[in-house]
Amino acid sequence: MRKHRKVLFVVCCLALTTLAFAKTENKTIVTYPSAFAVSQPLSELPIDNETFAGREMPEPRPSPLRSHAGFAPWQEDPVLQTETGPMISATPGVDFDGIPANGFAPSDSNLAVGPNHIVETVNIRLAVYNKSGTLLSGPTSFETFFAPLGGNCATGSSDPIVLYDRAADRWLISDIGYNGSTPFVECIGVSKTNDPTGAYVLYSYSFGSTLNDYPKLSTWATASNSAYLATYNLFPPTGSGSADLCGLDRAKMLAGNPGAAQLCKATPNTEFSYLPSDMDGPTPPVDGTPGLFITWQTSNPGKLYLRKLTLNFGAGTATLSSPTAISVANFTPACFSSCVPQLGTSQLLDVLGDRPMYRFAIRHFADHDRAVVNHSVVNGSQVGVRWYELYDPAGAVTVNQQGTFSPDTTYRWMASIAEDKNQDIGLGYSASSSSIHPAIRYTGRVPSDPSGTMETEASQLVGTGSQLSGLSRWGDYSAMQVDPSDDCTFWYVDQYEKVSGTFNWNTNIGSFAFTGCSGGGGGPQVTLVPTSLKWGKILVGKKPCCKTVTLTNTGNATLNISSIAPNGDFFLKTVAKSCKTTVLAGASCLIKVGFAPTQTGLRSGAVTITDNAANSPQSVALSGTGK
Repeated sequence: MRKHRKVLFVVCCLALTTLAFAKTENKTIVTYPSAFAVSQPLSELPIDNETFAGREMPEPRPSPLRSHAGFAPWQEDPVLQTETGPMISATPGVDFDGIPANGFAPSDSNLAVGPNHIVETVNIRLAVYNKSGTLLSGPTSFETFFAPLGGNCATGSSDPIVLYDRAADRWLISDIGYNGSTPFVECIGVSKTNDPTGAYVLYSYSFGSTLNDYPKLSTWATASNSAYLATYNLFPPTGSGSADLCGLDRAKMLAGNPGAAQLCKATPNTEFSYLPSDMDGPTPPVDGTPGLFITWQTSNPGKLYLRKLTLNFGAGTATLSSPTAISVANFTPACFSSCVPQLGTSQLLDVLGDRPMYRFAIRHFADHDRAVVNHSVVNGSQVGVRWYELYDPAGAVTVNQQGTFSPDTTYRWMASIAEDKNQDIGLGYSASSSSIHPAIRYTGRVPSDPSGTMETEASQLVGTGSQLSGLSRWGDYSAMQVDPSDDCTFWYVDQYEKVSGTFNWNTNIGSFAFTGCSGGGGGPQVTLVPTSLKWGKILVGKKPCCKTVTLTNTGNATLNISSIAPNGDFFLKTVAKSCKTTVLAGASCLIKVGFAPTQTGLRSGAVTITDNAANSPQSVALSGTGK
């Protein structure tokens, strides 16, 4: 095994004492990195195939005030969808198995999607795929990835999140540095380039002896309030906990600056499990829009609570608004522990019914913003998904529509929701009952559907096994993302059991798109890997061979290619036969490009593919130097 030198820089100015005092809402908590480093390229790190004896990761701790004791007996849900919706107007795309278990549970399945890549994170491992499901890097353990930071980042991990920062064309990967000992830390890596298999700038933020439980991160890229937002449920060694609503200095992290601060504000200990606003689409909210955070409280089940965080990294201050109470239909939360049945076993599965479920996705339209979020509720004796679409969340917020999807006796939970550029909504979730194994399903709606309703559900994966006795944990979250290549294709990841057992979960990644959304689902879609090719110094007049581009049709119909044309000092060496005319849905082909400099100095160009895909023409940037 190739050995790499670890680069470690400890920032001496760390203000760990900021975590020691009794926090109040009025004080900004400023934390600087406790360690800073640069990773080796992810593609060069060793593959982790190690399997451990079954180990359950620490369970997300509930809010001290959250219990079913304060709720009235179940009453009929006022927004329960009672009529069957039309057949779902979405076309399934590809699906493939992601990272499997290696002895840890639950999966913490999560993904992010870029123009050409999918990055998946699960408990203790991460991997990179192209959009056909080909594994490009990993699985790599978080301990290996974060090893240059030392400390708990190098010895333990839990609760990972991965983001694609569309505005910067970069990637963020995070987890808790957790091995049972203090200090507890949040470990974060930001890619140095748009290649997720490359090197990352690494940061560690210490929480001392306070556990930073169930962290959720997001991208918020308005020009004057640019941040990676974060939420943590904080549990000190003694006394009651609270939540921290935070922003990380995105500009400095993208620049690889070791002094990137995290600014946090504490909530009262009656408020927990906030989700941060996460940008979808190409356009950020109006400049100056503060970061938004949402939750609900069991003390008032007819309300969502939304707070706004305004950040000033130059001054090292943050301002947190009072909560805005958003009236919603009353609900009874789903079980806070184990209540979901499965086929062939008496083992019940956890729901995490005490919190909103990842993500709180916000999309900017021409004249307004919309946000979607979901959580689990009780529908009679079953568990269903309550979902909301909010209008103008940063302003005079209103509930545009809401509904509970629980059309039959199957339990549905562990959901994630997002909205495409056409205002279509996609909702993915786990589904199980005493007559089926846990499955992965999705539903959705288009703007012409009746308000508050979803169309009939579709199956991403039919479960073939159940989780057996001794392990109730499931989730603890899943992820629905919208592909930035077309802003139409939804990608969803969740866990399932391939065969019945314990600590042997699998994950599955699948896509779908509504046929009315231009550029997605209803036709071919081109993905190119890589999106740029670079040559070194080449003698003028020489024709070295060759660099290769893989073209993949990630859509759902045959791709018809009209032309493949390079320009400048670049030429086509060969084009695979399958690339000359048509490429079937899900198929790939190779394009080989050469460089023949006609003069010295930097030479640039592109190879352009013209076809019948909605994102046509596509191009690959080319550059090299003549000598």
